[in-house]
Amino acid sequence: MDRSAAVAAIFEPVQPPTTFEETVERLGTAIKVGLLPPGTRLPPERELADELGISRSTLRQALTALVQSRMLVAYRGRGGGTFVAESPPLNVDSEPPDDPWMRAVLDYRVAIETGAASLAAERAGEDHLAAMTELVQVMADGAKPPFEPYRRADIRFHIALAEAAESPRLVAAMTEVQGQMSELIAHIAHPEEVLTRSNEQHRELVAALGRRDGATAVTLVRQHLAGTEHILAGLMPAAREV
Repeated sequence: MDRSAAVAAIFEPVQPPTTFEETVERLGTAIKVGLLPPGTRLPPERELADELGISRSTLRQALTALVQSRMLVAYRGRGGGTFVAESPPLNVDSEPPDDPWMRAVLDYRVAIETGAASLAAERAGEDHLAAMTELVQVMADGAKPPFEPYRRADIRFHIALAEAAESPRLVAAMTEVQGQMSELIAHIAHPEEVLTRSNEQHRELVAALGRRDGATAVTLVRQHLAGTEHILAGLMPAAREV
């Protein structure tokens, strides 16, 4: 594949700890803006993983998420490989959120959720942890379509985090920001690979809260939110031209 400087930048190494999500964002954005046109064949897995500086398993997860989002197609056998779909879902009829509003929501979410995680690590009771653990299992059972049962449990999980902080104001703020996040998430596909990975982070967070490990809990939440931002950036369609 011939590469301009812009295309070459797509394949520069991604940075941990959000290598999976950043890879989805990098490739998804390149497809949306036309740097990887329909029909483009991606480099072989080993070569692409080396270029991006990630493991082949992480790369496969990212490619699977993009296939599930209908941005890529994969073919086996002679002449096979991974290709940009001929008609990737690049546009939506409804107007996507403007960038300043989306940035404001995502920043607000960081402030609310990291604060809730810090307090929850100090205050969470066994009933809080049990409720969050149950919701993790609900999401594990609901990672495949339809998305709605997973999302309902996801919203309830994040509100349960605020409840574990034992702060009514944080519960109200978390409820507000989850409603706003639902507006953003409604504009993108919901690949099973992304949901499964996200829920594993939920599971790790509950374990950190159970250990009263506030530093790890906050770090996990920050990584979780950063991953969501990468996924939104990679999969958010562009506004339809009129």
